[in-house]
Amino acid sequence: MREASSKKAPVTLRINGHAVTVPAGTSVAAALAMTGRFISRADLSGRPRGPMCGMGVCFECRATIDGVAETLTCLVPCRDDLEVVTDG
Repeated sequence: MREASSKKAPVTLRINGHAVTVPAGTSVAAALAMTGRFISRADLSGRPRGPMCGMGVCFECRATIDGVAETLTCLVPCRDDLEVVTDG
């Protein structure tokens, strides 16, 4: 039997310049939701958009991650020092 110490340590990333600590293995989309920033981008008319499918099919969760624009936040696991920039 494994002890509680075998759990993964939390990770801290930055979302729009704010440090956020989440459990290891959390997707960036889930981290956005945990902070109440469920909106990841705006469409061409400025309407807010956010994750719809959570599995990389809808493309609604796109954000800039570590300088790479249009990255699907639902497919990227959080890690220390990850930098996320959203439209919302």
